[in-house]
Amino acid sequence: MENSLRLMIALCGSALAAYAVVRAADLAARRADARRPGTPLWGLLRRCRTPLFVVLCTALLGWAVDLADWTPAHDPAGPVGRLRVLCLIGSGAWLTVRVATALVESSYARYAGRTADRARVRRVRTQVTLLTRVVSVAVGVIACAVALVTFPSFRALGTSLLASAGIIGIVAGVAAQSTLGNLFAGFQIAFGDMVRIGDTVVVDGEWGLVEEITLTFLTVRTWDERRVTLPVSYFTSRPFENWSRGGAEMTGTVFLHCDHATPVPLLRAHLRGFLDGCPGWDGRAWDLAVTETSPTGITVRALVTAQDPDALWTLRCAVREELVRWLAREHPAALPKVVTAPAPGPSADARADRRPVSRDPWVVRQR
Repeated sequence: MENSLRLMIALCGSALAAYAVVRAADLAARRADARRPGTPLWGLLRRCRTPLFVVLCTALLGWAVDLADWTPAHDPAGPVGRLRVLCLIGSGAWLTVRVATALVESSYARYAGRTADRARVRRVRTQVTLLTRVVSVAVGVIACAVALVTFPSFRALGTSLLASAGIIGIVAGVAAQSTLGNLFAGFQIAFGDMVRIGDTVVVDGEWGLVEEITLTFLTVRTWDERRVTLPVSYFTSRPFENWSRGGAEMTGTVFLHCDHATPVPLLRAHLRGFLDGCPGWDGRAWDLAVTETSPTGITVRALVTAQDPDALWTLRCAVREELVRWLAREHPAALPKVVTAPAPGPSADARADRRPVSRDPWVVRQR
């Protein structure tokens, strides 16, 4: 009874001590964040409270059981000692990932705040995201390996498998060929600056924004809120359009089918006046010209520029609506016409003139 009471007191004391340390660290990080609002590191480090508590509580647990003189905990190979070691390894890996993520995110936030080039910021964001995932996977694999080494049976198994590591590596490489290809393609995309998070791309006829890049797949959010998931190897083996590569500025066209009587100079002047008051036009270039003619009408092309694909789409729709509205109001004869009325027939006199003339003399005399 006395040993059990001492054990409960030791466990509660270790938990309270760990909580007190974590609470003090959290208050210190909060005050540092309030003093330096431009530095996001302290706010990000506050996410480490839970893994830090688990690490401290697990570390203090050994001292608590020794103080309580609990016999099952004296055997390091026993279930209690083994469980404590595994919890310490897992919580240590968890804390390491959280701290590394906080440091990387803080560095990225400072870089993004100082850099005006949005394309470069998206490139760094893509690299930071992939590096964070790589670090998380690496820490997790190392933690699992260390946890397995603590079991003597797995140590012997690892020693026996080490001799056949070459054969196993070849078999695993052949079996996971596509997975490894996607993995290396992810690194190539991240550091080759082929595509970045936030880029506007066209793949398989789908237009959208790159929303997420992982080591194996890439997600594109289309204009109608759908998500198209593609393997990253697609972007290293097939051609695709990247509208954000080298700058987000774009040039778009608007085509109108009009009648031959269209006043093109007046239409050009109206387009210029409309663009001067349109916020979507970036002022770089514009044009209006007749690009094609046919027996039934002409094709008028309006050329406009915008600062990004989204603004260009909105601007093209606005220009199309304005030009059609202006023609319908000011020059309705310029709108295309489709003739559906039947052609007028010949008159009675014309039909009489076209009657066949007989060669019979009697018929001629009767006339």
